Amino acid sequence: MGKTRIEEWTQLRGLAFLAIVMQHNIAEYIYRPDIEQPDSVMLAMIYHLTRFGTPTFVFLSGVLLFYHHRHAKPDYGRFIRKRFGDIFVPFIVWTGIYWIAVRIFTPQFWQADSLDVTSLLRELVIPQTGYHLWFIIMIFQFYLLFPLFLNGTDLIEQRISAARRLSRGKWVALLVLAAAACYALLMKWSYYDMAGWTAAWSRPWSFLLEYRSYSWMMYWFYFVLGAVCAWSVDDWRHRTVRALPYTICVFIGMYVWLGYDVLRGSGETMNLNISTYLKPTTFVIIMAQMLMLYGFLVLLRGQNTRFQRLLAWIGRYSFGGYLVHALVIYGIAYVTRPLQLAGWHLPMTLLSFALTAVAALGISRGLSRLPGARYLTGLNKGNPTNSKRNRSNGEPTHGTPRSDRPVAKPYL
Repeated sequence: MGKTRIEEWTQLRGLAFLAIVMQHNIAEYIYRPDIEQPDSVMLAMIYHLTRFGTPTFVFLSGVLLFYHHRHAKPDYGRFIRKRFGDIFVPFIVWTGIYWIAVRIFTPQFWQADSLDVTSLLRELVIPQTGYHLWFIIMIFQFYLLFPLFLNGTDLIEQRISAARRLSRGKWVALLVLAAAACYALLMKWSYYDMAGWTAAWSRPWSFLLEYRSYSWMMYWFYFVLGAVCAWSVDDWRHRTVRALPYTICVFIGMYVWLGYDVLRGSGETMNLNISTYLKPTTFVIIMAQMLMLYGFLVLLRGQNTRFQRLLAWIGRYSFGGYLVHALVIYGIAYVTRPLQLAGWHLPMTLLSFALTAVAALGISRGLSRLPGARYLTGLNKGNPTNSKRNRSNGEPTHGTPRSDRPVAKPYL
């Protein structure tokens, strides 16, 4: 028998996809030299409403994996083969598509070195033209390590069950708080200390620190939090609803804080790197917003509104939409970059966001109907929880594409 369908997971994936698309459209316009300060400030304000996107996909990956395998450990070889076909093969295919597409639309395309195959191989390790594909490299590490995570959670579950002093709920809460404190400390080191370590250490450690956002270790808390949700879905729902007054207040407070932090640390151009994922204050706003949105979706359960159906539809095609959405942004940028948009960057960003979301999801839906669609868009089944496969999405971090290419500027 299939497991119960958890509707809010698909809907939350839809919200996270829209947040990522908005982030990347903001990155395309906010760094343009003709942008005026009001547009720049407004785009930074919208940007801080979207910080939950990628960490939410890590959380959902953990939720789905632990939910499917909490009572039966998977056969590792078969498990990895399926995930490789559903996730990593589309990554390889789209890496090639982006590598070719970007070169076709640059003047250097006809030069011999522009087709250097070594640059394509480099893209499979450090994506630049397909800047958003870094997330596939990172999330696949969780699949490779999943048996270790599963064994660890089983061991913790056994210890909690054997403990007598506190209730299960209190033990879980204490462990989550302890894990959050450890993760916040890791974020402190990442934002304030690791740049110095990178300069002081020799390779390969300096390389690993420089590209630390590609590592599962920088996102492990969200994945583990997914296990907490999967092990007790009803309790998680109850707690996120009860916590709504607190998560709303924390989110509002951190939204003001992060906005002020960016304004204070920026010059004429807003510096979005100040609000990197790998920063303690950003971690706080992400957690507050993710839990807040989850609580709201729980309150909507069973209503079957158009909004819920739309989010579910977006969530269903989000992986393919994620893979293709940067290509749509490239196409829009190819048209808009030669234009003078002073005073129009905010409305153009919103228009580009709408066009990107609609086009990317439409392309994803169309590709999903083709033979061999699994290797282009994964399995676009959203969250029918009796499905045997899962997947996730994300956003760009490291790397700076060449300025003469029609691409959005990636950021951390």
